[in-house]
Amino acid sequence: MAKEPLSEAIQHYLRAIYNLGQEQDRVSVTALAKAQSVSPASASAMVKKLAALDLAEHAPYRGISLTPAGEQVALEVIRHHRLLELYLAETLGLDVEAVHEEADRLEHAISEELEERIDRALGYPTHDPHGDPNPDKNLEWPATS
Repeated sequence: MAKEPLSEAIQHYLRAIYNLGQEQDRVSVTALAKAQSVSPASASAMVKKLAALDLAEHAPYRGISLTPAGEQVALEVIRHHRLLELYLAETLGLDVEAVHEEADRLEHAISEELEERIDRALGYPTHDPHGDPNPDKNLEWPATS
């Protein structure tokens, strides 16, 4: 039986937890709520949902962390987003300041085949138009020099 696709909200939360986890040791519900512009109660409810889906773990006073499955989804969303930003800027000529919102809307809708075609068309880029690194097709970050 095929799994249902994850909602945009779930994908956004996973990406936020991943990003916050890169900036601080523990990701608190309060920090997550602030990053998502929601109430702590809403963030807490989503964290419980993510835990029920085995995408995140939450231990009181120890913070929120992603499971390997949750991290994979977060990295995939980041990859889609950054590839789309670059495609929109370089291929379609959108202003770099405008690509974020467009990519935010589109990142959930592209197939793996379209992702691969965009990646190939752009020459397998390692960074988005803002200079942020982009995970490759194996969801690994580019080597830093």
